[in-house]
Amino acid sequence: MIDFITFCDYTGTFAFAISGIRLASAKQFDWFGAYVVGVVTAVGGGTIRDILLNAVPFWMEQASYLIVSALALLFVIAFRKYVIRLNNTFFIFDAIGLGLFVVVGIAKTLDFGFPMWVAIVMGTITGSFGGMMRDILINEEPLIFRKDIYALACVFGGLIYYICMQTSMSAAMIQFVSALSVFLARIIAVKYHISVPVLKGEE
Repeated sequence: MIDFITFCDYTGTFAFAISGIRLASAKQFDWFGAYVVGVVTAVGGGTIRDILLNAVPFWMEQASYLIVSALALLFVIAFRKYVIRLNNTFFIFDAIGLGLFVVVGIAKTLDFGFPMWVAIVMGTITGSFGGMMRDILINEEPLIFRKDIYALACVFGGLIYYICMQTSMSAAMIQFVSALSVFLARIIAVKYHISVPVLKGEE
């Protein structure tokens, strides 16, 4: 029986890998190229987090993350008629992965004994930096640098995590609520066109 944080880790890996593979397919990448983009999307943020925490990157200790990414590729291939053609598919899987990876990053950082503010930073890195690498690989402007509520949704989830820690909620419930808050923040921001003001230079 896996715990909730492990479930988040694998589910987030699957969701993020699908988001990367889906975008790679839109760029006409071959299967291997799409798989590479999917893997980078899924493990990129967590790799940077582990390096900063002075830990061995998680995917180097368990091949299961590469296997889950391969399953994501097979999923896209099998259901490409539905996955590739639906414009909102990428967004939904990306939002799911974002929320799940934030709580994974926060939980791991806290386990390493770092304070909450560091955990929020690491949660944001875990959630958003894989997508940044994905966008660079497919030659797109990284989503994290646009005016969309993306990294800020991760920060919001981290704050919710901290608030929930002050209550008597169980660890699994705290992680669930935090992941859900990131997902909803992303969904609501896109649905209602909520964005960060653009920093304009002198005209």
